[in-house]
Amino acid sequence: MSRAFVKEDDSGEAPIIPPRAALPPGVTNYVTPRGLELLRTELTELEAERSQAEANRDNEAERTRQLTILNGRIAALTSRIATAKVIDTKDQPANQVRFGATVTLETIKGKNPGQERTFTIVGVDEASVEAGLIAFVAPIAKIVTGAKVGQKITLRLGKDEEVAEVTNISYQNN
Repeated sequence: MSRAFVKEDDSGEAPIIPPRAALPPGVTNYVTPRGLELLRTELTELEAERSQAEANRDNEAERTRQLTILNGRIAALTSRIATAKVIDTKDQPANQVRFGATVTLETIKGKNPGQERTFTIVGVDEASVEAGLIAFVAPIAKIVTGAKVGQKITLRLGKDEEVAEVTNISYQNN
C-alpha cells in the first residue's frame, strides 16, 4: 500500500515518555515533606488527565498515544513515591548542613569575592535552580553536606575554583 493512503500519526512509533529527574542507581530517594506532597499532587493531576483522555473518543490513535504517555508517567511517579524516604528537618543537626538545610555561602576567594549564594538542599523531584532548590545529588550539595557555619569549602565551577565560607545554616519546615 502506498504511503499516500496512510495517516501521518499512524507511523507506529512508540511515544516518548519524558523521564523523571535523575536519581542515580542505588541512591535513596530522599524527599522533604513538601516534596512528597508535590509528588502526590502531581499524581492526582496525572490521574485526572488520564480520566479525561479515556473519555475522549474523537481520535482513537491520539487517545491511545496520550494514554500510553500518561500511564508511563504515572508508573514512574508511583514508583518514585513508593521509594520516597521523607526526611523531617526537625531531626537534622541545626549546626551542620544536611538534607533540607538552607545554606548561605559567601565567596572568599575567586572571581566574585563577597558574593552570597543561598540555596536549600532538597530531593531530586523538588529541585529547581531558579527557586534556589538544589538536589542533594548535585555536586554543590555534596560539597557542602556536613559543613558547619564558619567552615571554608572549595567549589570547582568549570575550570575555575572558588573558596567560600558557610555563613548561615537554617532548617525550615519543608
